[in-house]
Order: sequence, then C-alpha cells, then structure tokens
Amino acid sequence: MFRPRFLLTGLALVLGACSPQDPQAQTSAALAEQVLLPAYSRWADADRALSSSAIAFCSGQEDLEKARAAFFTAQKAWAELQPLLIGPLAENNTAWQVQFYPDKKNLVARQVEQLLKTNSQIDKSTLDKASVVVQGLTAYEYILFDSNIELANAEQKARYCPLLMAIGEHQQTLAQTILAKWKETDGMLAQLSKFPNQRYADAQEAIADLLRVQVTALDSLKKKLGVPLGRQSKGIPQPFQAEAWRSESSLLSIAASLAGAQALWNGVEGRGLRTLLPSEQKPLAERIDSAYADSKARLDELQQQSLQYWLAEPTGIAKLNAFYDSLNTVHRLHESELAKALGIQLGFNANDGD
Repeated sequence: MFRPRFLLTGLALVLGACSPQDPQAQTSAALAEQVLLPAYSRWADADRALSSSAIAFCSGQEDLEKARAAFFTAQKAWAELQPLLIGPLAENNTAWQVQFYPDKKNLVARQVEQLLKTNSQIDKSTLDKASVVVQGLTAYEYILFDSNIELANAEQKARYCPLLMAIGEHQQTLAQTILAKWKETDGMLAQLSKFPNQRYADAQEAIADLLRVQVTALDSLKKKLGVPLGRQSKGIPQPFQAEAWRSESSLLSIAASLAGAQALWNGVEGRGLRTLLPSEQKPLAERIDSAYADSKARLDELQQQSLQYWLAEPTGIAKLNAFYDSLNTVHRLHESELAKALGIQLGFNANDGD
C-alpha cells in the first residue's frame, strides 16, 4: 500500500523539478525561447543571405547597392545579438570572428591587403587559418565601402571577390554552428529553461548571467559612441574610431544593440526582466521604461543623418552628448538599481580594463 504512494510522490517531485514554477525560471525560459533564440536565428538567416549575396555580386548577378544592403542586414542582426551574447558565441573569443572592433590602428585594411598580397588564391579554408581581423564583418565592410577600392573596376573586383565570398561563407558557417549548439539537447536553450543543469545551479544564476551580458553590452554602447565623440580624447572627435565608419552605419548598429537590450528588459508579452520586479519596485520599472524611451527618441532624431554628419558641427556634438548621457542613465539603472532590486551581484564586467 505504501509503495504506489511513494512512487506517485517521487514522480510529482521529479515533474516539479523539471517544470519552471518560480518566476525566475519562467522568465529565463521565456527569454530564451522568445527573445534569444529568435535573435540567433535572425543572425544565422542574415549571414546565409550575406554569403549568397557575395556569390551573386561576384558573379555579376547582383549590383553593389544590393550587396551593401545585405551587409547592413547582417550587421544589424549582429548588433542586435550583442546584448544577448551568452553561451558558445561568448566563449573562446569567438565573437572576434564576427567583428573586429575597435580597430584603433587600421589593422583591418592592412591585414586584408597583406593577405591578398601573400595568397594568390583565397577560399574559406585559407580564411579559416587567417587572423580574426580579416574573417568578419569589418573586413567585409572594408571591401564594399572603402574609398580606395573601386569595385566597378573589373580587375579590383576580381582581386577582392574571393575574400568577400570566403568571409560570407565563414560567417554563414559560424552562425549555423552557433545556432545548432543552442538547439542541442543540453544547449543554451535547454540550460536557460530547466534547472539545475551543468551551467546553472538554479534560475537565479541564469537571470544574473542574462543581466550581466545586458549591462556589459550597454557599457559597450557608451564606448562605441563615446570614443568617436571624443569622451576619451579631451573632447576632440575621433570619427575614424567609430564602429562601421566606412559605411557610415554606426548609428544603425547602436540602435539595433539598444533594441536587443530593451528586448531582454521587456520580453515578449511582458515576460522579460521587468516582470521580476515586485510591485513595490514599480517606480524603478517606470524609470527604466522612461530611460529607454528617452534614449530611443534621441536616437530616432540622430538616425536622420550619419554619425559623421553630427560629429562635424557643434550642434550635432551637443545632440550626441545628450544621447550619450541618456545611454548612461539606462546603463546605470541596470547596473546598480535593477541588479540590487533583483538581488544580483554583477561582479566583473567584460569591459573592465578597456
């Protein structure tokens, strides 16, 4: 008589351990399924399109304008992913293969030219053995946008196209590999959804990890704006230190990253980090909402022109500084007040020491 009851009780305990009953587990699972995985899928789709675009452009089936549009889509997908860099893409410096930034010494241009000079034939296997400096979107941008490269010239196009196609293929393979790892039986999707697991002892650890990468990304956004704005150079603008300065799409990337960070905060149908704040923390939630709204409004105005345009005159610099201050507010609210309210100690920041 006791044995069946024992079995039923044991089964209930097992099922209870496997289902996300507490709010943190529910939020982690919802964010993994509804925010992070879709973002990684969009990134993989964009890189698949980028690889196809490189082949089409180099075979004469696509014009330069369409090739550049494919680059913008891939860059936007990557930028949106940066506040969600958790798991395999965040390990072993893998992200450097996607984008080499900052490039303070113009290494991308120098190493691309050196690679082409020393290799008569370039394909993906050649590129896989090369430096991360030439494997990613920054090198792809250099080929498509640098003013010293004239792709309308058949000889120059023939020189750069093998590398362009190799980068596209490398990015496609990398993105597909990372996405597959996310979907594995014990991949990140599972690790953020069921606790305990080999990565997280409980959901609190997962939520802390998500907040940590979000805070790091917001800090990085400030640097991506602050460096060209001259915040680290006594107020002297440094336009060539901007992300994606050749394509004049720096603000596009900043907007996508800010949207990625806000997606973690809001979630889908209100199932983001915001939902973890208790009712007595409603004023904090409203302050974070307002901070995001303020940053987005300022950025919407700035996106009417390029970052280089705004850096060229005092009024523009004032607008950029105001936007920087609004980003700083978003960052600080997450780093200090949100972390404290959620009982999370963030500890080491990946940008510390930069």
